[in-house]
Parts: sequence; structure tokens; C-alpha cells
Amino acid sequence: MAEEHRVVFTPSGLRGSVAAGTTVLDAARSLGVDLDSVCGGRGLCGRCRVLPTTGELATEAITSRAEHLSAPGELEANYRGRRTLDGGIRLGCAARIEGDVVVDVPPESQLVRPVVRKSVDVDNLLVEPEVVLHVVELTGGGDDDPRSATERLTDALAEQWQLHDVSIDRALLPTLHAAVATPQITVARRRHEVVAWWPGYVDRATGAAIDVGSTTVAGHLCDLATGEVLASAGRMNPQIRFGEDLMSRVSYAMLNEGGSEELTRAIRDALRDLLAELVAGASDQLDRTQLLDVVIVGNPVMHHIALGIDPTPLGQSPFTLATSEPLRLPAADLDLGLGPGAQVYVGPCIAGHVGADTAAAILASGMHRSERRTLLVDVGTNAEIVLGDRHGLLAASSPTGPAFEGAQISAGQRAAAGAIERVRIDRLTLEPRFKVIGAEPWSDEPGFDAAVAASGVTGICGSGIIEVISELFLSGVIDRDGLIVSEGIARSPRVVPDGNTFSYVLCEGVSITQNDVRAIQLAKAALRAGIELLIDHAGTRQIDDVQLAGAFGAHIDPLHAMVLGLVPDGPVDAVRSVGNAAGTGAVRALLSQRERHDMEQAVAGVTKIETATEPSFQEHFVAALAFPHRDAPSPHLATVVTLPEQPEVHPGSQGRGRRRRRGRARPTESSAPSEAAPSAEPARSAESSAPSAEPARSAPPLPTLQGEEPT
Repeated sequence: MAEEHRVVFTPSGLRGSVAAGTTVLDAARSLGVDLDSVCGGRGLCGRCRVLPTTGELATEAITSRAEHLSAPGELEANYRGRRTLDGGIRLGCAARIEGDVVVDVPPESQLVRPVVRKSVDVDNLLVEPEVVLHVVELTGGGDDDPRSATERLTDALAEQWQLHDVSIDRALLPTLHAAVATPQITVARRRHEVVAWWPGYVDRATGAAIDVGSTTVAGHLCDLATGEVLASAGRMNPQIRFGEDLMSRVSYAMLNEGGSEELTRAIRDALRDLLAELVAGASDQLDRTQLLDVVIVGNPVMHHIALGIDPTPLGQSPFTLATSEPLRLPAADLDLGLGPGAQVYVGPCIAGHVGADTAAAILASGMHRSERRTLLVDVGTNAEIVLGDRHGLLAASSPTGPAFEGAQISAGQRAAAGAIERVRIDRLTLEPRFKVIGAEPWSDEPGFDAAVAASGVTGICGSGIIEVISELFLSGVIDRDGLIVSEGIARSPRVVPDGNTFSYVLCEGVSITQNDVRAIQLAKAALRAGIELLIDHAGTRQIDDVQLAGAFGAHIDPLHAMVLGLVPDGPVDAVRSVGNAAGTGAVRALLSQRERHDMEQAVAGVTKIETATEPSFQEHFVAALAFPHRDAPSPHLATVVTLPEQPEVHPGSQGRGRRRRRGRARPTESSAPSEAAPSAEPARSAESSAPSAEPARSAPPLPTLQGEEPT
């Protein structure tokens, strides 16, 4: 009987006895240990690297020594892969077991491994891609071999990789004779189908995760085996030329013959160019044939347009989706310029205006697995809102419009070099200090002028407009109804008459007008009304965690968001920005089959609330016009900042006392991109905010923001 030795693999703890001379790779396979290999034990890929450990394992009565593995031989001496063999590392396919041994399998050698990628916040992820690589040696093919090219390849996979019932993608048939004429090839397998091949040894297959937003299209290129993010890129959605918001684009498709096809062509061109940029941006030499898996998420309008589906049913109630199911289709169907075996996975939608991007954001947040009640808000031209925990999720969309992204603001612009992104205002003097994208110093710090010399101060972006309006409210320049009050003129020359209203001059060329405040007020009220609807349906105001997602949500200051009432009152440290959650969820779905299934299961359990048909939306909308809110108290916020006192009576435009009027405001057409906004009357007339000669009220106490000293 052949001599046997005990082997224990860490960190899995799997163990057993194997015959002397068994390779570590074969021992791992026989014991079910997760040890990677693409080259099939030929010493090419370096993915089966292991580290023998030294010491006593008392529980198994094992004394482990490095010399209990065979000495390095020719295979390891000739190894030239990019994964080095330093510090006692051995190739599992070359090292043979010659004594009892404990072998550590490092994370980079595991097929299913945890991965942390800060750029997209992917953590606690087990990498289980749909596409894996195999190196195959091809034999036969002579006059006495009657097998077809397909049979020779599938037989080799069965013999060398124990892969049975494998088929060949029909798109590969034209090149299959060339494949089997090569002695060694690398094939890519998606489940039970070969979808690509390359001559010789290839050790990398890639995939891309893309979030198709109404404003931007962003993507990440990932190594499907390791989870490594190889490149990231983004670009403006070219459909902006057809309209800033979603309904403008739907209207374009409705009113222009061939409009829908034109929108589809524009986004597919952008996707194709983005994929080319990602491949070119990877540090290694890659070509598009190695990009085999693409995950696409987006809101329902973008989803339909990218797929070539008429989006016009999404422009009117009942906002009917063509399909809400996840889709798998050849990349060639979207004209993405990839290899014939590339496939696209389009995530599931939830409802007419809650799409696959929200599904991906839910996946990234993990709220569907949590005991903590989470509010997830993805803020864009249309805000998607999800509330719940592992016991159930509620979702809604609100027509916020593009104001949060700088549109509809007099000096507004998208986030780019030169845009003001952060603002602080002295509560007594009303003098501002601000920070500009692309410059490190604040405006009152040395070196600011030099830092902005190239770009200048060109405008204010969404995070900046939120902060400046919040600061003006805390300083008493804006009252709780959103009115720039006349008393500011006596306090600072920065408050100036502007027709029948007033403006605040932030810096040369950038002023905050009454219309700017109104635009943010309307967008904020629509968002908050949607949140309040979900709270109504949940039956409790308990929220343990608030996550602000999306390009805008990633940069908004949580405290300023609470000051304006964008989110309900609660512990300030429970409100946080989570970046592009949709993009992060798309990466997770790209790298893990389990995560795709998890996302699909989570979506199946979401209850959609239609804001357009909810009778109480109107009431919630009107109440939410006030800063922070007309009715909801702010006890947690009040512990962090001193909110201005709001008298019931203040001077009118003609110097006479005037009682506040509770009014209602109508969201503008452009502020309702996705669902019909409720009708309402204006909150205050422009005439009621005319300049006044009345003396100013005393300034409120100075609050401290985010650990800053009061100015």
C-alpha cells in the first residue's frame, strides 16, 4: 500500500490524507480546497501559489516543515509569470507532498476570495464570475482522427478539466478550425459554453460594470478572476443635448420621428467609446476580445433607450415598463464593438421610475440583509428612495429635476474645475469663504488666487448650492419659507435688491437669487415628500441609517442636507454619503454570480409606492417647502446647530407689518422629470419680498459645523 501523508489547508481548515508524491494542487482538488489554476498544472499562470508553514499542529498531531514538500524543480525554475515566488512561496502544481504538512492558500490564490477595492467600495465580496479561463492542450487531428473541431475541443476540456456537457458558442464556429490547429489554446467558459479562445496562454479575462445615468455614464473595468479594478472612466451622457431631464428626452422621442432611435444611437455610441477607453486605460496590454462580460444598470428610461425599447410609455401614467426582468443578451445586440462571445447583463428594474440602478444601489448598501432600518436616497434629476430592512423594502421616485446638479441655477454648473463646491458664511458679517473644485486652498487662505488662476471661479455646482442656501438660512438671510429677507441689506452689502426680490453676492460673477432658492426648494420638497410617503407606508419614523448615493449624494455635506430638510431629522452621524452606490452594485454583480442572484431576489421583494397617485403627496410636498420642514421637529439637528428663530410677523415690502401666509408652490415642469408633480399655488409672491427700509433683526447665535470653530 502506498505511503500516505496528512495535509491541512488553511484558512479553509480542509484536511485529509493523500498518497506520497501527490501535488499540492491535486491534493487541494481532491479535498475540495479553493485553489486557483488556469493553466491546468503546467506552471504557467502562477495562480496556484501556496505557502508551506512550519510548526506543530497539535490538534492533528502534525509537525509541518517546508521540506515536507519536494524541492523546487525545473517547472518552478522556468516559471516566468508575473506572480512572483518569493519568501518560500511554491507552485501548487509543482510541489509534491512528501511528509505531513500544513499549506496556506493566500487570498490571491483562491478562486472565490474576499476583495476590497476602495475606488468602488467593494468589500466582503466573494469573487465568483460567470467567465473563467482554461488552458487546453489539443491532440489528434490527423488523418486517422475523424472528430470535428468542436469534438476535439470539448474532448480536451473533458479530459483535462473534467468539464463535461460543454458546448461551443455558435459565434466561434468560423474560427474554430484555426483554434484546434494550435497545440495550446486558452478558452473562456461561461457556465457550460465556450465563448472565446486565444492561441497560447492568456491569463486575464475582463468585464465592465457600467452605470448609465441621465447625466453621466460611468464604468469600471475589472479582472474577472481577481476582482481587481483595472481602469475607471466616465463621460457625460450625450443625450443631454436632447434634454436635461428624463421627461424632456421622452418628449423628444414622442415628438420627433425617429427620435427614439436617435436617443438609442447616442447612448450606444457612448457605451462603445467608454468601453474602448476602459480597455485602453488598463495598465496591461489588453484587447477588446478579452472583455467578455458587461453589466449595465440605469434608470428605466435609460434602460429602455439603451435596449432600443420605445420609452414613451414611461412618460405618462401608469408608467408601464416593457420588462422588469434581468436580461442577458449578446454584446453585439447593443453594437458595443466587443468580441463575438461577449455578453451583456442588464439588471432588473423595480417599477416605472425605479430602475436597475436602484436595484444595484440596494445590493451595494446591503440594506435588504440588515436588521437596521435604512433610508437610501439616490439623488439625481430623478431621486430614487428606498426604505426598509431585511424584513421588507419600500421604494419610490420623486421628480426633483436637475437643480441639484447645478441646472436651473443662475450661476449653476456641473461639477468641474472652477465650480464652487463648499461654502461657509460668517453668521455676523455674512462674509463667505468657499472652496473651488481643482483648488486646495479655501478662498480666504493664502495661495487661493494662484490655485484658481487657470480655471477661474466659473460658477457653483450642486453641493455648493446646497451649502450656500443652508448657510444663508442659518445666518438669517433666508427665512424658513425660502424668502431672501429684506433685513439682509442692513447687515451686509452682499445682500442686494434684485428686481422685486433680493440676491446674495457670493463672489464676482456668482450670486444666489430668489429663483435659485425656489428651484432648490421645489426639488427638496419633492424629494422629502417622497421620503415622507415611504415613512407613512412603513408605519414608523424609525430610521437607523441614512445613505446619500449618486454623484450628487457623494459630495453633499450630510449636515447641510439636514439643515435644508432634504432628509428627516435624526442623529447627524447616521447620515452619510456612500458614493456611486449603483456603480458599486454593478461591480458586485459583475464579479459574483451570487450577488446577481441576491440582487434579483431583493428586487422581487420591493413594494413600489407611486408618488404620482398618492393623495397625500401634495400635503407632504407643501409641508416640505419650509426649511427644514413646516411640521416635523428637528431635535437632533438642534443639538448640532442653532436654528434661526422665525417670528410669526415680519416687516412687509411697504414698511408695514405683514403676517406670514401659509402657501403652496408648484413644481416647475422641468423639476418633474419622471412623474407628474402635484399642482399647488406659489408659496409667497415676489411682490411680498420687495426691498424694505426696516431695520435688520439681530443675527442668530453662531453654530459650529462639522467640528469647525465658529467664525
